[in-house]
Amino acid sequence: MPDQFPSNAGMARAAQEVAGLAAQHADRAEQDRVLDPQVLRSVVNAGFARHFVPAEHGGNSGTFAELGAAVRTIGEQCPATAWCASIAASLARMAAYLPAEGRKEIWQHGPDALVVGAISPRGKAKPEGDGWRLSGAWSYISAVDHSDWALVLGLVPGDAGPEPRLFALPRAAYRIEHTWSDIGMRATGSNTLIAEDVFVPEALSVPARNLHEGRAPGLDSRCHAVPLTAVNGLFFTLPILGAARGALRHWSEYAEEKIRAAAKAPGPGPGRSFYEEALARSSGEIDAAQLLLERVAAVADLGPEITPAETARNQRDCAFVADLLVGAVDRLFRASGTGGHSVHSPLQRFWRDIHSAAGHVVLQFGPAATAYANRTLDVTP
Repeated sequence: MPDQFPSNAGMARAAQEVAGLAAQHADRAEQDRVLDPQVLRSVVNAGFARHFVPAEHGGNSGTFAELGAAVRTIGEQCPATAWCASIAASLARMAAYLPAEGRKEIWQHGPDALVVGAISPRGKAKPEGDGWRLSGAWSYISAVDHSDWALVLGLVPGDAGPEPRLFALPRAAYRIEHTWSDIGMRATGSNTLIAEDVFVPEALSVPARNLHEGRAPGLDSRCHAVPLTAVNGLFFTLPILGAARGALRHWSEYAEEKIRAAAKAPGPGPGRSFYEEALARSSGEIDAAQLLLERVAAVADLGPEITPAETARNQRDCAFVADLLVGAVDRLFRASGTGGHSVHSPLQRFWRDIHSAAGHVVLQFGPAATAYANRTLDVTP
């Protein structure tokens, strides 16, 4: 299928180089459960960390469409590297919601600072002087071992009860526990970040509602005027799309060998039509998933013009795509025989990575379906 993501030429070309390097290190990265530093540097050098950094801080203030092809290209070779690249872009976009003084501190040495984080409210903070005193433990922080900064969510006292607030922490303010044990996406190094009684200045904090509403102070770039719910799923589904295309490529090589062998020496086992049907169905589903994600990216690039209905549809599309791609690759995996299930086969790694990634809370279909139905159906009593 032709690539319809309009891509920045430099980033697209750099992504191919990242993909080649990541493929060379993929097996060892799986064993180590962390990306090789050389691969991580290539991700940063390719422009992923700076993609959504505001132009006034030396970044690209880029588009979601530009990001799509680059992440998918890497995902075809190493889904874990693509995941970290996508997360680097996502968290830098979130950091842009901090006050201007805080943004200057994060990007004081340039736009390539690697920001990681999580927006689960696993911390608690209380006001102190001109800032906050924060403690908490946040699990599943991808690429945290390579990080320069982290964004984490904590609950603060409010008039109507606890309120979520985003905090930016420099690397010296937190420690890491190596807790990542998932069967898939092993190389993402999604370990636990722990902050203990850390003082966070007011400039390095922002109410979480600003992020959800798409209100970045003092910025007029379109990529910072998009509600989080309209784009959050995209960052997690793009690596899955790349992984599915990688799985399809490896499976197709296997199917070609099987069909050739059967033509030379017919025997027991699936006939040619078995492989033809698996190919047609799974490739069709993967193509459909890409088309949906291209629409998600195009809608996100509307910036402040995006409507609540389009936001809900984007949520639905990303969750639906995750299910669609899992089904497509499950079919290929089942049709790959014991050879595809071998620990030495790249196919089983793609299969594990896809299942692990699709388990992310943002990609669960139930909540997305509810949000979509609430915007689509007139069910007001």
